[in-house]
Amino acid sequence: MNKSDLRDAVAQHAELTNAQADKAIEAVLSSITSAVAGGDKVTLPGFGTFEARQRNARTGRNPQTGESLEIAASTAPAFKAGAAFKSAVNKG
Repeated sequence: MNKSDLRDAVAQHAELTNAQADKAIEAVLSSITSAVAGGDKVTLPGFGTFEARQRNARTGRNPQTGESLEIAASTAPAFKAGAAFKSAVNKG
């Protein structure tokens, strides 16, 4: 499913026009992105949690040369699926 398929599904399910569904999806994604970028967790019960996780600095290896190199600490977005979402996916 791509973004336009999602928009069509939301529009049909919520009885919205495609333009309204597109705005709703953009608002949700923008809100989640802003909150996680600001250090907050976004929890949607039954679906999952979006959060930022810290990665420590570490030593890596260049696979072409075998040379060691330092990988800087970073912050990465993460998603942890909720129980209802896991269950729905597991049922196939």
